[in-house]
Amino acid sequence: MTFLLETIRLGLSNLRLHKLRALLTALGIILGVAAVITMVAVGEGGKRNALLQIERLGAKNIIVRSQRPAEATQQQSGQQRSWMLRYGLTRDDIDVIRHNFPDAESIVPLKEIGNQVWRRDRRQVSQAYGTTPELQTVARLRLSRGRYLTQADIDNNEPVAVIGQEVVKDIFPWDDPLGETFRIDDKTFTVVGLLAPIGLAGGSGTALVGRDFNKDIHVPITTARAMFGDTVFRRQSGSFNASEVPVSEVYIASPDRGRVISDAERIRRIMHVRHPGLTDVQIVVPYELLENARKTALTYGAILAAIAGISLLVGGIGIMNIMLATVTERTREIGIRRALGATRKHIIWQFLVETGVLSAIGGLIGVGLGVGASWLLGWGVPRLNRVPLIGSFVSPDAALPTAVTLWSVFVSFLVAAATGLVFGIYPARKAAQQDPIVALRHD
Repeated sequence: MTFLLETIRLGLSNLRLHKLRALLTALGIILGVAAVITMVAVGEGGKRNALLQIERLGAKNIIVRSQRPAEATQQQSGQQRSWMLRYGLTRDDIDVIRHNFPDAESIVPLKEIGNQVWRRDRRQVSQAYGTTPELQTVARLRLSRGRYLTQADIDNNEPVAVIGQEVVKDIFPWDDPLGETFRIDDKTFTVVGLLAPIGLAGGSGTALVGRDFNKDIHVPITTARAMFGDTVFRRQSGSFNASEVPVSEVYIASPDRGRVISDAERIRRIMHVRHPGLTDVQIVVPYELLENARKTALTYGAILAAIAGISLLVGGIGIMNIMLATVTERTREIGIRRALGATRKHIIWQFLVETGVLSAIGGLIGVGLGVGASWLLGWGVPRLNRVPLIGSFVSPDAALPTAVTLWSVFVSFLVAAATGLVFGIYPARKAAQQDPIVALRHD
């Protein structure tokens, strides 16, 4: 025990005598550990953000959506400025789904309505849907104020609406929207509720669900059918077109998460029969996307860690190079220690202690830098748009979510310490194998 303590003391003393060299030697380890922690944190943050957005679609939901067939875009020629297109889900499709899934938690249809939403001189393209009160549960919608649609609204064909936050900003920029009216085409609706901001906006969830929920307007589905029928008219760029889509999309909530995949396969078979080739319907299964995202994130994280691990390898090589140079520099010291009775084992331990302490200290500094850099990226990137000069090149929605994981901290530190020891073995053995007499004569 006394020998080990004395060896550690001697190793620390040698490091203190050459502080700058020790720092430069450990720099590779410091940067390697910091790189591993930071890159894993970026990967983990991105993974958690993607998984959160997918989970917000509902892990038990299956979404069947009407989509315009690809060949429909070819129907408009240079001379043809208007046409009628029929595609997508029908009410018969909904009846078939209800018949085949009697134990589903909810089956919620949505019907797109309107061409324009406007109030006074403010207008925007309609993103309004007729639906049922169950949508709030299956789509995990939250309210900031007011109420959502009720069964009474459905039964009485009430002209009421629940609107998203972007609609509030665009149509009611200075007024309290609750209780106020607005128009969808020439139909008047009263605002009874405001949706809370939904994080899917602008993220991967927007692409998955096909739109930004923050721009949604929800009205009772019975009101939508009574006021607008099944035809949606669009006028833009000098052309006119109309589409007849009885049901825009439907949410099917499975009774158990374990049944989602099998239920999704059943729905695909049903839709293949009723819509051959699935050219005019799309099926989105958030749970499948969730599992795929997890697998992709795992692979992505492993690649990032491997790339950052190269920095640790470079740091280890740097330690070995410096320690080899140190062996030559301290040849006379080694000879004196051997002449005073030190064995080869003592010399090996002395050098291993120095490389071990050097890599451990470098690992600790690297951990601090890595955690700090991860926090700084997560905090600073969303604020870059406020920085003069740089801000004009950065999107206001720019973000780089990070999440430091304990395993990356522990693994990177342990690998750093092990790297120092492994790469210190060869210089230590070379020092111990020197002939004491030759070493004493070394100048």
